[in-house]
Amino acid sequence: MKFLNKIIHELLAQNTDLSAFNIILPGKRPIVFIRQILEENNYSGFLPNFFTIEELINTIADQQTIQGIPLWLFSFDVYRSLNLIPRDDFSDFLKWFPTLQKDWDDILKFSDSDQAVLQYMFDEERIKEWAQDLGEDDDVPRKKFLNFWQNMNVFLPVLKEKLQEKNWATTGMIHEAAKARIVDFAKNTKEEFVFCGFNAFTPVEEKLVRSLLQWNKAQCFFQADRYYFNDERQEAGKFLRNHKTWKEFDDDRAFQWIEDDFNQPKKIKVYEVSGNVTQTKVLPEIFKEINNKTYSNTAVVLLDENLLPASLDVMHDVDNLNITMGFPLKNLSFSNAVKRLFYLQKQLEKNKLSYYYRDVFPILEELPKSVEDEQIINDFKAKIEERNIVYISRKLLHELLGGLSYYGLLQKATGTNGYLDMLIGFCQQVKWLEIDDIQYENVSHFENAFRIIKNQLTPYNIEIKMETLEILINQHINSESIDFQGEPLRGLQIMGLLETRLLNFENVILLSVNEGKLPLGNSQNTYIPFDIRRFFDLHTFLENDSIYAYHFYRLIQDAKNVHLLYNALSSGVNTGEKSRFITQIEMESSHDIEHLIIENSSEPITTKPIEIAKTHIVQQRLQKWKEKVSASHLTSYLYNPIDFYLSKILNTSETDEIEEELSIKNYGNLVHYSLQEVYEVLKGKVLKESDLKSSVKAIDEYINTAIEKLKHQPEFYEKGMNYIHKAIAKKVIENVLNHDLELIKQGNKLEIIDIERRFENIDFPLEGNDKISFFGFIDRIDKLNGTLRIIDYKTAKIKNLNVKIDQDNADKYFHNSERKQALQLCIYHYVVQHLPEFWGFPIETGIWSFADAKMGMVSLQFDKGNIDDAMKSVKSLILEILNPDINFVETIKTY
Repeated sequence: MKFLNKIIHELLAQNTDLSAFNIILPGKRPIVFIRQILEENNYSGFLPNFFTIEELINTIADQQTIQGIPLWLFSFDVYRSLNLIPRDDFSDFLKWFPTLQKDWDDILKFSDSDQAVLQYMFDEERIKEWAQDLGEDDDVPRKKFLNFWQNMNVFLPVLKEKLQEKNWATTGMIHEAAKARIVDFAKNTKEEFVFCGFNAFTPVEEKLVRSLLQWNKAQCFFQADRYYFNDERQEAGKFLRNHKTWKEFDDDRAFQWIEDDFNQPKKIKVYEVSGNVTQTKVLPEIFKEINNKTYSNTAVVLLDENLLPASLDVMHDVDNLNITMGFPLKNLSFSNAVKRLFYLQKQLEKNKLSYYYRDVFPILEELPKSVEDEQIINDFKAKIEERNIVYISRKLLHELLGGLSYYGLLQKATGTNGYLDMLIGFCQQVKWLEIDDIQYENVSHFENAFRIIKNQLTPYNIEIKMETLEILINQHINSESIDFQGEPLRGLQIMGLLETRLLNFENVILLSVNEGKLPLGNSQNTYIPFDIRRFFDLHTFLENDSIYAYHFYRLIQDAKNVHLLYNALSSGVNTGEKSRFITQIEMESSHDIEHLIIENSSEPITTKPIEIAKTHIVQQRLQKWKEKVSASHLTSYLYNPIDFYLSKILNTSETDEIEEELSIKNYGNLVHYSLQEVYEVLKGKVLKESDLKSSVKAIDEYINTAIEKLKHQPEFYEKGMNYIHKAIAKKVIENVLNHDLELIKQGNKLEIIDIERRFENIDFPLEGNDKISFFGFIDRIDKLNGTLRIIDYKTAKIKNLNVKIDQDNADKYFHNSERKQALQLCIYHYVVQHLPEFWGFPIETGIWSFADAKMGMVSLQFDKGNIDDAMKSVKSLILEILNPDINFVETIKTY
């Protein structure tokens, strides 16, 4: 820590007792390093006093800071009392006040008079509209903006007065109050102040420093470098060049220090990386280049705080890590769950009868849970998925989740106060669970926020709706972060850019050195236009760019190895453009810069098909499979051998997923089950016209029975696409019944023999004494004019039912997935031939497609060959499945 060492040696040369000094720092981070330096120098006296400059300003102002939720509530109470138009409720007030408050603080910090700026904003709006007739309607955007600044000229002065009565102050008001007291403070204080490593000051801070210098009660140590200090074009030196012109720096008091470190030999590497998270994957390779494996002189600087989890993942081999940065609350699972809880409350306002499953599932997944809660949640999800319940009734939710420890949070809140109590109680309960430290901090932040809201609401008669409470919480989530603390004197330092102030490292690695991250650019959230900010000397994005430029150059000026990584991919708000600071170094510095292009390090998706060998265990499973072979097994193998292996050999099954729209599979099941119910009643009868007409009238009843069989809720079919699917299913069933009715009207004799006929143990010989046994279900067996018809229902269209089989192609004829419908019918034909009850009847097999139900059954035709030839091809397919030398190889579908 070269700069800090230099300061300490300078102060020790002036006075061996450092307790005489008050050391003022930009942040508290360097204090621990100063203590280490004193220890290394065998200093045994009292430590100096340490302050940030904000703490010193606060001491001078002697007012209590108010910010965040307490300030918003107090300010709304004042706004409401003024009866300004529009009369915003608290939720509307929160949409504009936090941004306005930041602007107001800026005005108070940087301008001479906040009222002058507010009046200027109002006057400018009046000038813009002087020749326009805005009418009487207050909702016209231009008029709303004019009224807004008119209101602010009334509201903010009253707010300031009310806050002063309580001796409360925003950060801007503290600066304003300190400004009037600085001269007396500098004149009367007996303390000695040392300002270290500052760059940009607010006017009040500058006045404080200069006043103390004038009274010889302070000294300043700046960390400047000739590279950017002497070059007027370099924005990094903008503020320091201005400070050097202060009259307080003269022959007796030199401006300290301007060094020449940036131009010393450095190894700078720029990495163009394809992807944001991919940057973190480069870190292990960079670490290999660092000789000191304790990494005690290495800093990883994350310009995008969202990369922290991914960075930690790749640093698992680093023994000592110290994180010195905040991680946004909004990116943590508990924060998402809290947001969803409030969203659920809003949805319950709209729909008081049921819960949408997508509103409930994420909450249950993301909230920390006990073992007992986890079991309740797993059972709940299994039942909801099994029954495909999209909208869960309150009764069913209570039945399935009533035992959940935080069930009350999922119910419609009777009031915000009671709901806050439940949230506080839940947070306390969660902290007793086995959760990680980050989750614990996250929960603690929320418990504190809920308590603050509850306590702060008490003095005010403000009606807080659930929507308002949600806005309050979201404002809190978006503005808060978890600050990590660790052992800063050991190991690798992971930091944000602002945390690097005053610190120097030999190896510096910066991630996300992109335009928009470094510098941030014109991303200020403000109501005050750029030209007005310039006119009143308020900071704009240009000043902020200069501040970031200084931090960047100061960090690398003392480093020997600099690694700059940026994301070259354009996605979302990221333009994929490297920071202009990289370009500046490339164009203007004397350093040789090595450029590397890093493609995404993940392997490309391979198109090589999966292949499973038929090991001894697989062959054992196949022998077991031979005892119960169904036609669908063989069609599954034709479609994809790996699917066959997974479902029939490993006995895996697809997980249940809730369908918001009826799937093709379940649409087929709905029609199928309905037809089963229809013809089950008619089984064993020679059909009459009256039978079928009665069935047509009762279709709705049969469909409802089928819905129960599917374990679906009736409400699932009440609206949207599912209503249409049900109507189409009804039409298909009508078409099937009408087709049969037409056959009878034409004088045909139709008898329903069986529905969903189960068969098993139908032996089929292979080679030698080897055999397999067929089993399965035939959808419908009927007799039309004495011919036995074997009918299979299909949702898909009919194809390839004309079989052309001979000795040349018999072996491989059914080794084609395009012929799987014919294959299935051939197996059914073979099975029925071997059922004694059907011996002697002529047999016809066919498909009845729901896609064209009016056509009726389309029969399997043998244009060449017969059923015996077809079964030879079936045998060939079965032998291939059983052949130990032929692996299961994935069929890759081309689209």
